[in-house]
Amino acid sequence: MTAKDNNKRAPILYLPHGGGPLPLLGKKGHGAMIRFMRAIPTELGAPDAILLISAHWEAGQPTITAAEKPALVYDYYGFPAEAYRIEYPAPGESQLAARIHRVLNNHNFKAQLDEERGFDHGLFVPLKLMYPEATIPCVQLSLVQGLDPGKHVRLGKALSSFRAENILTIGSGFSFHNMRAFSFSDNYLPDKKNDSFGQWLQDVCTDPDIEADERKRRLIEWEQAEHARYCHPREEHLLPLHVCYGMAGTAAKVVFNDFILGKRATALLWP
Repeated sequence: MTAKDNNKRAPILYLPHGGGPLPLLGKKGHGAMIRFMRAIPTELGAPDAILLISAHWEAGQPTITAAEKPALVYDYYGFPAEAYRIEYPAPGESQLAARIHRVLNNHNFKAQLDEERGFDHGLFVPLKLMYPEATIPCVQLSLVQGLDPGKHVRLGKALSSFRAENILTIGSGFSFHNMRAFSFSDNYLPDKKNDSFGQWLQDVCTDPDIEADERKRRLIEWEQAEHARYCHPREEHLLPLHVCYGMAGTAAKVVFNDFILGKRATALLWP
């Protein structure tokens, strides 16, 4: 990996990846997200590699893809046949995977390498929109079963040294993920609960006047926010954000604040 200028840090991006493969099938409800993902690479530069934390992979210990040519994992059900013919032949990066594994173990995580697992749709859906050439090597990192928010912040902090290299880190989830509340259309349905939690999340992540320890505390105690469990009945789509914050340790900026499947969603960037 290329070392970056001492005064620069590699960007970290938390993004919403939409409803399964629907963004790649031209289905309703994803227009704003698709435009955002196609445009955001101009703000991210040209990374040598991508480290992606996906909401769609949980393991007993932090686990890293280590295959050189990972297959795709079509981890969704009931979609048209073309959803299972999507291709994204991005290479893996076994040396980077091994280094991540070593760093995590040095920080008392019992990390594992997985030479068999491929890339799930938390990776190939956004990256096919962002980097359609599929030439940038990618490594995917799992969430940890139990979904302890504090552990995921610590996981990110353990990886913070990689910001000195030209490696783009992406937390791929969704700032709102209540499947029963999505409209699966282009129509925005007013939802004060969605708006309230979304504003809380933006404020916590972006307010420069919040001290680091306080920001960390609020994110770890995210369930106490108003309407938190309405927006996240289960938190796997939120926790990639915790890894991103742990890695960055500073305030982010909002780079997407629009509607996906009828609900307001947020993307955050630590440049």
